[in-house]
Parts: sequence; structure tokens; C-alpha cells
Amino acid sequence: MTDGLLTSFETAALWLSVKVAFWAVGLSLPLAFTVAYILARGQFYGHGILNAVVHLPLVLPPVVVGYGLLLLFARGGPVGSWLQENFDVSLAFTWQAAAIASAVMAFPLMVRAIRMSIEAIEPGLEAAARTLGASAWRIYLTVILPLSLPGILTGTVLGFARSLGEFGATITFAANIPGQTQTLPLALFSVAESPGNEVAAARLAIIGVVLALAALLASEVLARRLARRLGRQERYSP
Repeated sequence: MTDGLLTSFETAALWLSVKVAFWAVGLSLPLAFTVAYILARGQFYGHGILNAVVHLPLVLPPVVVGYGLLLLFARGGPVGSWLQENFDVSLAFTWQAAAIASAVMAFPLMVRAIRMSIEAIEPGLEAAARTLGASAWRIYLTVILPLSLPGILTGTVLGFARSLGEFGATITFAANIPGQTQTLPLALFSVAESPGNEVAAARLAIIGVVLALAALLASEVLARRLARRLGRQERYSP
């Protein structure tokens, strides 16, 4: 059955992927900014350990990450049993599980982009604000946050693109349930497994490539425009 240019199967997988990516980025962005700020400005024992833990999903096989999430959030797991007993909520094998898996896999990319943006901020601006009597929170809101917007934007779009393409952790933690947890990569996997579906598999692959390219190009264009705008504001500020 076809809905315009896409079949109903492709449309369902596409919109579920967008939904999962949206929630994955929305849930992880505040924490990603906080962790990026701590890594960029913090000097404390265990800094290297925190940095390694944050970037661990980049080097671990995604299936290992998904299995770890399954152990944590399954009904018999430490987090899953607590959610079940107190809120009657079971996250494993739901679209929310797909969002969590995508958030974990995208988190290091978001932190890295935001951290680089924060580290590029001239420390003298913060020192000048302090000498003028600005509190730590005021400096955070009026200096750090606005000047790190290019990195926040880049991290957000990269995280969104990474979430759209997440496969290994998702299939382990959320399974591959059509109409419920079957995102675009999982739909491609299912189609490619069946002989004679080469055209459908190619269509899904093209959709995935187009989405990823669009997200990356949007990130590049918006980040450059925002950086130029902030540069002009800084140049003409008294």
C-alpha cells in the first residue's frame, strides 16, 4: 500500500525513526551540555575517567550497549524492577527503549561538539564578567550559553542524525517489532533478509542516506551562520 511517494511500511518506519530521534535528543541535550561544561571547565580528580565513560559508546559494539541497557531496564534489572514496582512501567521492547538506546549512542557526539564550542570561548570574557560582579549563574546564562550555541546546534543535529541511524543497541534493547519499535534501519534489516526485496531495501537505504545528508548539511549551514552572527555581535560589543 502506497502513501504518496512512500509505502505505508516505509512511512511508518520513517516517522517512528523521527519520533525516536526527537525524543532521544530532547532527553539527552540538557545532560550533554552539563557534562560538556564540566569536562571543558572542570579540573578535578577523575576527569579522565569521566571523559572515558562518556565516550565509551563510541568504541563499544552497539550490541554491547543495548545488552547493558536491557540488563538495567528489564523487569528483573535494577532500574527496570524499580520502575515496575513504583510506576508500573516497563521500558524494554518499546519505542521508548529505542529512544533511550539512541540517546546513549548519540550522547558522546553531542558532548564532544558542545565541549569544543565551550573550550573555544575566551576565558577572559568570563573573568571580565566576574570583575563586573556577575554571579556564576549569570555568567553561565549570558556568556557561556550564548557563545556555545554553534556547538549546541551542531551537537543537536549530529545527535539527531546518529539517532536516525541507530541499529545495534536498538534491536537488542527494543527488538524489531513492526509498527512499534521498527525504525528505518531495522526495517531495512528486515527487508534485506527476505529474497526478492532488493528494490524495497534500496528505497529504504536511499531514504536513510538522504535524511543523514540533510541533517549534516543543515548542521553545517546553521552552525556557520550562527557563528558569523555571534562573531559580529562580539566585534561590535563595547
